[in-house]
Amino acid sequence: MSTDAVGSPEVVLGFLEEAEPWRLRSPQFPSKVGGKPAWLSQRGLPSAAGLECEICRLPMAFLLQVYAPVSGLDTSFHRSLFLFCCRTAECYKLNDNRCMKVFRSQLSRRNEFYPYDPPPEDESTTDPEHSQNVLPVSGVKLCWVCGCPGNKACSRCHTVTYCGKHHQTLHWKHTHKKECGSQDMLAATTSPFLFPESELVTEPEEEEEEAKEENVKEAEGMEGGDGTQKDVDCSSLANTLAETDLEEMALCETKDSKMFQRFKKKIAPEPHQVVRYSRGGSPLWISSQHIPSGQDIPSCTCGAKRTFEFQVMPQLLNSLCVDATGASIDWGTLAVYTCSSSCNHENQYCPEFIWKQDFCTDETLMTS
Repeated sequence: MSTDAVGSPEVVLGFLEEAEPWRLRSPQFPSKVGGKPAWLSQRGLPSAAGLECEICRLPMAFLLQVYAPVSGLDTSFHRSLFLFCCRTAECYKLNDNRCMKVFRSQLSRRNEFYPYDPPPEDESTTDPEHSQNVLPVSGVKLCWVCGCPGNKACSRCHTVTYCGKHHQTLHWKHTHKKECGSQDMLAATTSPFLFPESELVTEPEEEEEEAKEENVKEAEGMEGGDGTQKDVDCSSLANTLAETDLEEMALCETKDSKMFQRFKKKIAPEPHQVVRYSRGGSPLWISSQHIPSGQDIPSCTCGAKRTFEFQVMPQLLNSLCVDATGASIDWGTLAVYTCSSSCNHENQYCPEFIWKQDFCTDETLMTS
């Protein structure tokens, strides 16, 4: 995906597709879902503590990354956004963004990690040995389980590294207890902690003029007289509300139903979309509840405002194999906001902002 410096933002849709493993490694600048992160810059990676869920304090799993260079900005010639999420289902019962994190990494075309020219369309330059356990240029050791920075080595073989005790225990129970010290211990087996890996391929969304006019009218209807976004509170407190409050709630539910119908209508032509990308555009909300105001979205550390860049759709949950009896990670949609200036942080991974909107509890929404 790429973004233009000028012009109205278009919407680009992301779909899952199988791909050869070498195509999903860092030298190919992939957009992908699941597996281990294909880090862009090989320095300044997020720390193990920085990749913990802020609710349960367990390590988060890599969810997806989007390759999104910014046209006309040399420092963002290569640019990727990395999204991580907690795998603890209980953390999703809270209407809270702290179970997810997103980081931005960007490089100039001339950098210390990748050739100046585009990568070849074959497997000839890949190094499968380095791709799993250590970054080849910087030598940063990676956790065998999650692919995030990890310099804690197995106390027996001193070869396999982990981000912390939790993943060391997971690997020990999974395979390492049998393989520790053997020639098979670094085999490219799949960690049970990872989500299934797929390439994220894109195509522009086709929109008819009639749909554009309808979207403008609906957007105006969701704004107040001063042009600001209304944040509707639909908390279920029916037992303590007066009749007038119940009437207001009925109105709210009607409004929420209309928004969900608009959501379904919008995605109907391409029901398998898992990402909607539109830097500087607007998210497609699934509910009238818990929509962020301008004050809810913090500015970047450089002082620039953050603007919407892409959202993750609920359809992605169907491909993650996360269903469990009575519990599953869940979301309505995930909206990612990034620095409008795409400020340069050398080789450091810069935290950005993510907003999790859940399904309305009064509706039965299908993600299949």
